[in-house]
Amino acid sequence: MLEKWVGLTFSFFLAMGLLQVRMGHASLSLPKPSFDGKVSVEKAIKERRTIRDFKERTLSLAYLSQLLWAAQGITDPTIGRRAAPSGGALYPLDIYVLIGENGVEKMEAGIYHYLPKEHSVLLISKGDRRKEMASASLGQMWMATAPVIFIITAEYKRTTWKYGERGIRYALIEVGHVGQNLFLQAEAMGLGAGIVGAFNDLEVSKVAGLPPKHEPLLIMPVGYKK
Repeated sequence: MLEKWVGLTFSFFLAMGLLQVRMGHASLSLPKPSFDGKVSVEKAIKERRTIRDFKERTLSLAYLSQLLWAAQGITDPTIGRRAAPSGGALYPLDIYVLIGENGVEKMEAGIYHYLPKEHSVLLISKGDRRKEMASASLGQMWMATAPVIFIITAEYKRTTWKYGERGIRYALIEVGHVGQNLFLQAEAMGLGAGIVGAFNDLEVSKVAGLPPKHEPLLIMPVGYKK
């Protein structure tokens, strides 16, 4: 009976266009982002702080959607432009999000990959791996209190084929833009974001199950401020 119910539920979401299947994994379509917030850019800049202590409070799916859109979402569907500027519009970055147990409503704990064109997330692996990610970040265990942790990676060949070694610098510039977008979007929604650059690259890649060519550059835990 349970297997039948799960199958019917899966079929329902698939038929509604909320669930897609790619490479054996299920992807979940996200709510449409808002383009008209109540907090000014100036106020978000003024109030933004690096947060290292979070409440045990679940984020809404709409909030996760908004954060991902601010990081790498499509802002001009006609030509595929994204929320953060990119050298040559080549977009070498990828966003992965680690969701903890009860981290986001209607989503199970796991590692997800953001797909900007579809504005959806692809489940990579199941399980709450926040403590493992904190350990991989040189033991910064405060990270494990955040309901979600964003991992921003770069695949350098997407820019170096055109710009040579200079393309690496362009990717590093771009990750700064994405990080600031996340900071300001979180602040505008009453959330807080931390920022982590000290971590063991190989361990982070292992915990997140990253593809070999997706090198982690930045980690940002996000949640409600204490």
